[in-house]
Amino acid sequence: MTAVTSTSPATPPSTTGASGVSSAQRRKRRITPARIALHIVLMTAALGWLAPVLLAVYASLRPYADTAAHGYLSWPERLTFDYYIQVWQDAELPRYFFNTLIVTVPAVIIILFLASFVAYAIARVRLPGARVLLVLFTAGNLLPPQVLITPLYVLYNKLPLPWWISDSMSLYDSYLGLIAIHVAFQLGFCVFVLANYMRQIPTEITEAALVDGAGLWKRYLTVTLPLARPALAALATLEFTWIYNDFLWALVLMSSGDKLPITSALNNLRGQFFTDYNLLAAGAVLVALPTIIVFNLLQKQFIAGLTLGANKG
Repeated sequence: MTAVTSTSPATPPSTTGASGVSSAQRRKRRITPARIALHIVLMTAALGWLAPVLLAVYASLRPYADTAAHGYLSWPERLTFDYYIQVWQDAELPRYFFNTLIVTVPAVIIILFLASFVAYAIARVRLPGARVLLVLFTAGNLLPPQVLITPLYVLYNKLPLPWWISDSMSLYDSYLGLIAIHVAFQLGFCVFVLANYMRQIPTEITEAALVDGAGLWKRYLTVTLPLARPALAALATLEFTWIYNDFLWALVLMSSGDKLPITSALNNLRGQFFTDYNLLAAGAVLVALPTIIVFNLLQKQFIAGLTLGANKG
């Protein structure tokens, strides 16, 4: 009597990863109602943020007479770049861009240097009261800047400066005063972020540098700062954007029209009795371009700084 053996159809082997989940299971998990709903919410939020920008770009390419007759959401009769040329000439954008760079670039450099130095002292040096110091730096960001407008205005007018630093002979109406207020308000946030970042750096690296004879400054400059580059790039992007877009402090602490930053240049495009909003949209698009360029240049480092600690292993 011969035994009959039944053969079942061969099943393809399922590949499992380190987590013990097969690739087929991962493919199934990707398409779920919750994931679809999440994508819909994210796409809606992205469109909500992009809609005003796209509408501004669309309006800046249309003559005002066209939008006045048919509305901003109508099909255009023609598209033109004339408004961009007019804005560049009438609003004197090159001079205002230069004014903004005079304030923004030194402020970002000073903020990142001071914040990295303080954060290194908090995270790596056995400093008495380090946690209290970190709390104080963080608490400074919780104070609304509007409550300081009046005392700062009085203080800036009473602090004298040499004529070669400020034409007004005081901290008021000077680039140095504007840089100082940005450094004071942004330093706490950067110290908080960098201190937490530097705590994630393995102590064995700095201990090895210490064994090799590296002093405090050398460990800070040659070991810790290069490893903190993603966080520094992320903070540089954020700080550049925040300081570049500032309008409040420039309005309160400066009075000379030829010293004002780029955010105030758009005010020159508003007429006394009539405002061409298509022209204003073209100016807004040009003003926003530097922040977009900076973000694209530092995008990889920015994302690396934001995703620190997202994965273990």
